[in-house]
Amino acid sequence: MSRQTRNNGISRRQLLAGMGATAAVGAAAGAAALPASQLSSWSLDTDVLIAGSGAAGVSAAIEARQAGARVMLIESLSRLGGSSAMSGGVVYAGGGTALQKALQVRDSVDAMIDFLSRAGARHLPMDKIQLYCEQSAQHFDWLVAQGVPYTNKFTAAKGLPMGDESLYFSGTEQSWPARELAQPAPRGHVPGVPGMNGGRRLMQALTSTAQDLGVQLRTGVAARRLVVESDGRIAGMQIDVQGQLLSIRARRGIVLACGGFIHNREMLQRYAPELFDCSVPWGNAGDLGDGINMGIAVGAEALRMHQGFAIAPVYPPENVLSGIVVNSAGQRFISEESYHGVLGDAIAYHQQGRAWLITDQRSAFSGRQDNFLAVATGNSIGDVAVQLQLPKGALQHTVAYYNRYAANGTDPLFRKSGNYLRPLQGPPYTAWDLSVAKAFFPAHTFGGLNTTVDGAVLNSFNQAIPGLYAAGRNTAGLPAAPYIASGLSVGDCTFFGRRAGLAAAGVVV
Repeated sequence: MSRQTRNNGISRRQLLAGMGATAAVGAAAGAAALPASQLSSWSLDTDVLIAGSGAAGVSAAIEARQAGARVMLIESLSRLGGSSAMSGGVVYAGGGTALQKALQVRDSVDAMIDFLSRAGARHLPMDKIQLYCEQSAQHFDWLVAQGVPYTNKFTAAKGLPMGDESLYFSGTEQSWPARELAQPAPRGHVPGVPGMNGGRRLMQALTSTAQDLGVQLRTGVAARRLVVESDGRIAGMQIDVQGQLLSIRARRGIVLACGGFIHNREMLQRYAPELFDCSVPWGNAGDLGDGINMGIAVGAEALRMHQGFAIAPVYPPENVLSGIVVNSAGQRFISEESYHGVLGDAIAYHQQGRAWLITDQRSAFSGRQDNFLAVATGNSIGDVAVQLQLPKGALQHTVAYYNRYAANGTDPLFRKSGNYLRPLQGPPYTAWDLSVAKAFFPAHTFGGLNTTVDGAVLNSFNQAIPGLYAAGRNTAGLPAAPYIASGLSVGDCTFFGRRAGLAAAGVVV
């Protein structure tokens, strides 16, 4: 963080001061709900308690505090920022943001809705999509007001900008079939700082705002169990401070913003087996599913728990997109220019986790790279096919078909754009391993608690659980599989985190 975090720890003495000693509240920490009747007293109280210090939690804290509530935010690790601080800091925003207008980019709310609702998964939460798109421009203004820096610079290059450009095509907008389903527009808004430091800069700005507002930020405090009144209302939370179980009362509400469960191997294998073998669990070490499990323990419904993003970042460099991606049958199954989240999803969820990028001399990776290893090379496509043990003649047929039409500037199967379309010709031919277990294949989870647009946690009867709210990857929000654009997760975290904070503070929005 850019400044030393105030209240960067919480001691047992601080919690017990003025409240008296807390009675023993359970033999062991766990997700099971704790009846309030088992507490003899509360260790501490606040109006709004937020668990998790990523973009969702801090955004919730800012809004709840500005609404006049006393706010305490707890983080299980020693540093604030969550997975958001590890990300590129991209927020997917559109419909005519101030940055789009400054760069003379034409976009509309309807085009953004079309893209989010038609280019990816089916049966998405349309109430959340519509609200997010309608208020996207205002939400970007809010981020700017919190001190997140953006530059009036656009880049047409594929992939997260490594310079200080703040606007780019962050997803699959220009690839088929998305480009025919919605009018493409660059909607990836990233802090204008060089390198992959946007997430860190985003969280510095949000955390500084929360500190200045007087939010109590406590690190090294792990959420363990929700405390439930006899009428079902969530009254508070049991926490773990250096092995001591204590309790915090939340007079207005609790916001769960503890992240996903990519680092909980048992949960991952049970709920999202397609992500289990992905080589790089991508997320903060605290992404253990604690918030989701606490919600389930009090009756919350969990949705889309099998979904997540699986990323095959083959670009940059962009020249490799002139190659073709094939499966174990030696056949193409996707347009190679697709956003790397769409490509990764196709491999992990629909190709049993196995695929290869086939390149010629011009489309091969140049220079040293170890994300995708060369596993076969030869002077003919047949040589490569034999080494990969593909079905006899399959790869040769695929390449011949592809080359025949690419020579005329067409791709009948997947309509790859002319920027990357040309015949594969000129040895050496190389196969690069894109398998989930052997390549650089980051993964993260998207499943979580069912919530309203205001963050209220719902049970399986679609009823709100009183006093309980959630945001970010604790919830099943905008991101779904396939993940069609960078920035949907952080955008979802900040936008719906804000609404959850307001609702927890008792503000009707």
